[in-house]
Amino acid sequence: MASEAVIHSINVISTNPKVRNGRPCIDGTSIEVSVIVIAKIIHGQSPEEIAADYGLSLPQVYGALAYYYSHKAEMDAAMEERHKLAASFKEQRIGSRR
Repeated sequence: MASEAVIHSINVISTNPKVRNGRPCIDGTSIEVSVIVIAKIIHGQSPEEIAADYGLSLPQVYGALAYYYSHKAEMDAAMEERHKLAASFKEQRIGSRR
């Protein structure tokens, strides 16, 4: 008797225009996927360290990383744009207390 494959989905990422301007976040939190990506790729943290630092479960961390790799080009472009904007603000001292 042949068995039928069952596909399971773990939905841990959401977007909401009222949360972080609609940027992808871990569902039920305001933690952006990009924060998890930066912690992993730039800071070299392990998924376990990220989960502990942000009070998340491992499925949430891995879900964020899976979302990133599924939308890499789009996410990289958005993160680069935000980085440029932040650098421009810093250069112009916008938001500076000095």
